[in-house]
Amino acid sequence: MVAVVCWFTLTPAPPQPPSFLIWDKAQHLVAYTGLMYWFGQAFMRHWRWPLVLILLGIGLEFLQNLTGRHFDPFDMLANSLGVVLGLILSLIPLLAPLYRVDGLLGRWWYAPRTRSV
Repeated sequence: MVAVVCWFTLTPAPPQPPSFLIWDKAQHLVAYTGLMYWFGQAFMRHWRWPLVLILLGIGLEFLQNLTGRHFDPFDMLANSLGVVLGLILSLIPLLAPLYRVDGLLGRWWYAPRTRSV
């Protein structure tokens, strides 16, 4: 997912988005919401994931200027707001099935096992 976001951000001529996402800032918000939501469920919760994704959004925006596309600080804001929204969504228990499944598997795998000799 990170590679896809990087490619869409840095390619000089990205594919056209679906008509309901015609507004550029909505594309940034949706992409980073999805990234943070996925990271929030796929990996152990830690403060570094939101920070890494916010820094990714800022860094890619600076790099985008080198590829012939334009630098936009409002894209950075939309990326950061997407990370915050994705973090909030990943913390809602009903919306975090991967986190629950991981917890159940971890408890099952590491549960004390009785061995017969």
